[in-house]
Amino acid sequence: MTAETAENVRQGIGANADSSAWATIRRGLSLTPEFRQGLAVTLALAVVATIGKIIVPIAVQQTIDTGLKDGVPDLPYIYRTVALCAAAVLLTALAAYIMNVRLYKATEASLATLRVRGFRHVHDLSVLTQNTERRGALVSRVTNDIDQISTFMQWGGLMIIVALGQLLVASVLMLVYSWELTLLVWLCFVPLMIALPRFQRWLSRAYTTVRERTGDMLAAVSESVVGAAVIRAYATERRTAERIDKAVNANRAAQVKAQTIVGFVFPLTEIVAALAIAGIVLLGVRLGLSGDITQGRLIAFLFLITLFVSPMQTATEVLNEAQNAVAGWRRILGVIDTPADVADPGENGVELPRGPISVAFEDVHFAYPGGPPVLRELSVEIPPRSRVAVVGETGSGKTTFAKLLTRLMDPVGGRVTVDGHDLRDIRFSSLRERIVMVPQDGFLFDGTLEDNIRYGKPDATREEILLALTELGLADWLDGLPAGLDTPVGQRGESLSAGERQLVALARAYLADPDLLLLDEATSAVDPATEVRLARALEGVTRGRTAVSIAHRLSTAENADEVFVFDGGRLVQRGPHAELVTEAGVYADLHASWVSAARS
Repeated sequence: MTAETAENVRQGIGANADSSAWATIRRGLSLTPEFRQGLAVTLALAVVATIGKIIVPIAVQQTIDTGLKDGVPDLPYIYRTVALCAAAVLLTALAAYIMNVRLYKATEASLATLRVRGFRHVHDLSVLTQNTERRGALVSRVTNDIDQISTFMQWGGLMIIVALGQLLVASVLMLVYSWELTLLVWLCFVPLMIALPRFQRWLSRAYTTVRERTGDMLAAVSESVVGAAVIRAYATERRTAERIDKAVNANRAAQVKAQTIVGFVFPLTEIVAALAIAGIVLLGVRLGLSGDITQGRLIAFLFLITLFVSPMQTATEVLNEAQNAVAGWRRILGVIDTPADVADPGENGVELPRGPISVAFEDVHFAYPGGPPVLRELSVEIPPRSRVAVVGETGSGKTTFAKLLTRLMDPVGGRVTVDGHDLRDIRFSSLRERIVMVPQDGFLFDGTLEDNIRYGKPDATREEILLALTELGLADWLDGLPAGLDTPVGQRGESLSAGERQLVALARAYLADPDLLLLDEATSAVDPATEVRLARALEGVTRGRTAVSIAHRLSTAENADEVFVFDGGRLVQRGPHAELVTEAGVYADLHASWVSAARS
């Protein structure tokens, strides 16, 4: 992934940043076909609901000009007119209700598709790509931003359909009643219509900033909640509060700026409407005195001007919601359009059979975007059923080696192969089944101990889980927990100690029964007694399968068949512990440090 791509992801605008609002909306709707299904029927109902709005003005005009002709009320005619008007209004209300229900269902179905697609694409992105943005801001893209789209599509989109239809129908009927008054109305509103696109561009920029500041605010809040223990430990509550206050104030400032533009536009519609009504009254009276318009038509025209003005006023509110939605669409499209640089070959990929795994790095190079090389000219083989320990100073390339081996990232140059197949050609389903990584942090999901262990094998029975714990020598630890397998672990496993979380992560990996087990500092957070117990268990876990351990502990290197020593992104030494410790070099220095630390 290039540095430019990473920056686009961070900003949340991707390739859609400069696209027009209509282009963004069209692109967004193209990703949600559910919204278009049955749209013709919904639009037909909208037409019925819109036409129904002119029934009352027509009824008023007919009642005055025909039902009260020459000052004598024609009661049967008036009763019939009122009854027909009531029936038409009821039909209009029914059409509007059905239209709303259909629109809401279609909107929720389409946005559910967009939300699922967004979440799935986030998971398809490599760890490197995900790390270019804070988690809270990334989650905001597929939650809050889509909620803004939902608000627009369920309210704003509906109002646009109704408002445009209402504007057209009202204009036609006004022309029927008086072309002079209709011309006056349009002369009043045309300048405002010409100015609306400029206001739209202002709002577009303002609401893009609003969505970005909202994502920043959610990221700051979520980070402070997750890192609450660290914040308290270092007494940085005030500094954290200031950071959150800064994000909140930035969001507030962006919201105020956007609403200020809206507050400027909306009164313009009111002012133009007032001028139009005043002009209609003055010109209408003159036309009436000259016999060019009847009383009923003039009064009906005043009703119609309300139907004409209402869409113009609604247009300002819709413009507000539309720009908020467009900004949200741009951000979610920015995620979806970000290429999955670690892509699953899917059905075209290789399906590997179960069995011992051999791994080879062939002239592998890797560098993070904009940074120096992290791995250089790495060529090494890991034979089947061998146990390898990977050691080196911090920043030497050990963790990058692990991420490339498990294909959390792809190399910039060269290739990594499993049983002779490039990792990029192997289906994820096959790769994840055969290679399992136990990460350093031992992440757990909110649920019970049993739920988290079963994550490694979803169809495992409770008896299989208990057997796995027994084989790992963890039965006594399980018996010491308050509710055994039903013990809740809390969010991120925070109800357990760091060492206990590692035990659960190891049990989960063991239950998954991989052909290659990669342990990334998997015993770094356990106490000495637990480490001894895990060492015995891991002896059985790793027997018969390929095992790679990224470790800082002496015991891990001593028990390995071979040790890979990294320094400055290069593999500088390899061989059994007994040989390397007698040679002058990086490993001997590391070994001396371990021994010194153990004695102290």
